[in-house]
Amino acid sequence: MPMTRPRLTLLFLSCFLAPPTALTASPPTPVELGKDYDPDQGDFKEEIVREETRDGLYHRDSYISAYLLGEEIRVYCRYSVKAGATKAPGLLAVHGWMGAASPDRKFVEDGWAVMAHDYCGRTGDRPHFTKYPESLRHGNMDRTVAGPVRAETLDGAAITDPKQTSDYLWYAIQRRVLSYLEQQKEVDRTRLGATGYSYGGTLMWNLATDSRVKAVAAYFGIGYNDYYRDKRVWLYNLPYVEPPKSPGEEIILASIAPEAHVPFITAATLFLNGSNDHHGGHERGLESFKKFPKGVPWSFAIQARGHHDTEKIGHNTRFWLEKHVLGKETDWPEHPRSEIRLDAEGVPELVITPVSPDSVSQVELFYALKDPCSFTRSWRDTPAVRQGGQWIGKMPVLEVDDYVFGYANVTYDTTIVRSTDFNAAIPAKLGEARATDKPSNDLSSSGYGAWSHIAELEGPGGIKGFRSTNNGRGSGTGQLHDPKWQAPANSRLSFKFYCTEPQTVVLTADNDDSVELEITASDEWQEMTIAPERLINRRDQKPMADWSGVGKIHFLPKEGSDLTKILFADFKWVPRSP
Repeated sequence: MPMTRPRLTLLFLSCFLAPPTALTASPPTPVELGKDYDPDQGDFKEEIVREETRDGLYHRDSYISAYLLGEEIRVYCRYSVKAGATKAPGLLAVHGWMGAASPDRKFVEDGWAVMAHDYCGRTGDRPHFTKYPESLRHGNMDRTVAGPVRAETLDGAAITDPKQTSDYLWYAIQRRVLSYLEQQKEVDRTRLGATGYSYGGTLMWNLATDSRVKAVAAYFGIGYNDYYRDKRVWLYNLPYVEPPKSPGEEIILASIAPEAHVPFITAATLFLNGSNDHHGGHERGLESFKKFPKGVPWSFAIQARGHHDTEKIGHNTRFWLEKHVLGKETDWPEHPRSEIRLDAEGVPELVITPVSPDSVSQVELFYALKDPCSFTRSWRDTPAVRQGGQWIGKMPVLEVDDYVFGYANVTYDTTIVRSTDFNAAIPAKLGEARATDKPSNDLSSSGYGAWSHIAELEGPGGIKGFRSTNNGRGSGTGQLHDPKWQAPANSRLSFKFYCTEPQTVVLTADNDDSVELEITASDEWQEMTIAPERLINRRDQKPMADWSGVGKIHFLPKEGSDLTKILFADFKWVPRSP
């Protein structure tokens, strides 16, 4: 199915292909930046490299041309649709950092025509990838090939024009592929949507300004990474200080960053994120929704303790696209209200007020203490008690003069999940606050909700513990970032384990200190106590000094072992013997 488009006039073409020039005024807005790029311009020059129909689905891999900054980029695309489909809704699926083009088969089977494209470029031994010309080689993500350009060029100089950035290339490419998608004979070009995962979620905020797109779902991707994350300018730092921005950072923040696109978004936008995802501070990302243009639908859901993980909220995407692309009459709940206040005894509490309380099936409340960095924050579960049309959860604190954070996930009868706003308060500023919480050496006293990839169960003797459910990714917790469970100085980590087959596991503290542990077999519970010096730093090979500075621990199996066969329980800090 070769595709061609009429060429525009040479006058327009000269504007379209104009090279970047140094900025002499304020950086352009994202919309101003994109005005001289026409994604429909020029022949597609389609080259089909694979084509087949299998199990009722038509698949085609091809290269097309995109024209940008006086150069031609050969973009690798993968397209899947039900064989014989007509008037199918179109979906653009955008991969993450160093990812590869992969149409979402579930959407294809549901009747969508799905187009995925590569923008990563050359990496490893991939046979097909988007081919950037030498002058635009920074489009290749792989740093061994070129490496991306953001606030600085590849030679380290500050950028002077947003068109010098790699994101500018990636923004243009995805809009070109959208033009290719809407030209497919099976596609209803009036019903187009898009999904983006990880860095693809970052790119969604640009695509959401394209009027052809009815709705987008961004998995991760907006958290004020440039400057704010890079320089640890967290929203709730005490004191809050913004260091000077470099000229390149000023350009990025004005023209390229996802948050710069918010005032110009026209597509219904769904944002799915993990509370502990490394894509910056999710609280800043949620602030962006207060700046959306009036009348543009939006929604977000934040998975508690999610580290690049949205398995509990990802089903929202299908509901969202069906409502805003297919026009289905999905009852999408309105945004729930939330606030932190003090109860009659001065204890902070989180109050949730859904708009339609009788359609609510579950309210999950989460709160955290002190830590301004979102991806190291330790979230606690707190019981939600319904009182009339509200749900209230207590948030006891260790100190009244430092921040307490809270939010809730509200699940409705439809299974749709909406998160409340991110709430932050210093209890002492709310009134006569009381600190009723206390430090604890018993890490298991609140259960194991803060651990990743586990199943809680009961072992011999009725001892409650957990088993890892993912031998590849292992299990861990960031609970130690919470000041309640921070290790006392000069302490050791103790835990029980039950295993009937010998295993070897690797215990890692934070990211760099680790030790191999021999899990011996027994029909009884056993106990192990780990001194900090047993863990060795992978960078300088020095022993770890103390547990008190550790924020997270993680277990992985050594090759040939199976972590899922070990039952863990009773984690606690114990003093070092005299």
